[in-house]
Amino acid sequence: MPRSVSLSLRSVQLLVGLFLYGASTALQVRAVVGVGSWTVLTQGLENVLPWSFGVITVASSVVILLLWIPLRQKPGIGTLCNVLAIGPSADLVLWLVPEPDGLVPRVLLFAAGLALLAIATACYIGAGLGTGARDGLMVGVHERFGWPLWLARTVIEVTVVLVGWLLGGDVGVGTVVAAFAIGPMVQPLMPLFRRLPWSPTRTGDADPVHTPGGDETGAARVAPCDSECPPTATPAPSSAVR
Repeated sequence: MPRSVSLSLRSVQLLVGLFLYGASTALQVRAVVGVGSWTVLTQGLENVLPWSFGVITVASSVVILLLWIPLRQKPGIGTLCNVLAIGPSADLVLWLVPEPDGLVPRVLLFAAGLALLAIATACYIGAGLGTGARDGLMVGVHERFGWPLWLARTVIEVTVVLVGWLLGGDVGVGTVVAAFAIGPMVQPLMPLFRRLPWSPTRTGDADPVHTPGGDETGAARVAPCDSECPPTATPAPSSAVR
């Protein structure tokens, strides 16, 4: 497949994955049974800032990218798309989907959001066009200070959840479920996206993508990854992101 065609298809895959990522975050917010770590922070900031959920998501991503500078991390096209796409898609789905009545509908909506998050994560990571802002922060702390990746992620996400909770963010059972479930849900989906004809693992032109487990996905290394999300997964009190 010509490189230009492959890159175009990978770009479409990236954008679809990021749109679904924002949509999945919105579904979890509407379920009101607990959300991932970075979403907890976003909800908390909604209580003190006169902005929408999506605008705060974009603004916080920009702030996180500024933290990349002293950590000597470099954004890719996927990073910039991540910053710009997830917030607006979350706002759109929050506008379209009402908050359900009753515990069962809430649990079902949360489950649907979590499943969609796993698909979205595998889809956008599978495009091989760069890491998200929040995972880049984790990698930067790891490389700058020599902390293990698990410790860097845990410290960041515990801090994020604590600040978000103090500001009124929604910490609940869903927060813990997302933390433990998203990684195992994403991992079996990754090979499906690697089998696509335009997959960077087939064409050999992927940018390295760091994952929460510390792996890199790319042409040279295609070991199974866990997840990469703004508000997704680590056995800390919450998830990412993603």
